[in-house]
Amino acid sequence: MILEHRGARPVVHPTAYVAPTAVLAGDVEVGPECRILFGAVVTADGGPVRLADHVVVMENAVLRGTARNPLRIGAYSLVGPHASVSGAEIETETFLATGCSVFNGARIGAGSEVRINGCVHLRTVLPPGSTVPIGWVAVGDPARILPPDRHEEIWAVQRELDFPGYVFGVDRDAPDAMRRMIGRYSRALGEHRTDRAPEDWDDRAES
Repeated sequence: MILEHRGARPVVHPTAYVAPTAVLAGDVEVGPECRILFGAVVTADGGPVRLADHVVVMENAVLRGTARNPLRIGAYSLVGPHASVSGAEIETETFLATGCSVFNGARIGAGSEVRINGCVHLRTVLPPGSTVPIGWVAVGDPARILPPDRHEEIWAVQRELDFPGYVFGVDRDAPDAMRRMIGRYSRALGEHRTDRAPEDWDDRAES
């Protein structure tokens, strides 16, 4: 399904393939020979998504561009089933395995691997050729790559990266922080109510 969102329409190269149950919404560009498989969602929620050539997005992956951090994925990269990638810079020939998570502002260097259920946290920078092992966590700039049972070490870095402040502009310690974060997110996502399928398009997005 191809949807106009916020007045922008996805652009798909004629050599690319988008499965009939995949969703592309808004300012999304899909490059030559890309493959977007069944159930995948690629959405420009305030910021663009750019897929270079030969990017493979597997079943049920979610890719999201944000106002602060567009999403860019370099050529000959793979995003595995059920992976989640939001507002990140992914360089060429990168392998993001099944179930991995990459958060806003992250940068992953060329030829890197984030293996099954690995996590690259907010604003984390992985140099080229890095590997995040199965279920491990990369956090910080420069990245520290740690097993999940070392939570206190992860949190010591993660807290300073300030997810609530960076993504939502909300003070983590405010008593109503969760209400404010979800309220803002709900309002932003509510803009999808006015998305339009091709049969409803007119010339407004092109004028």
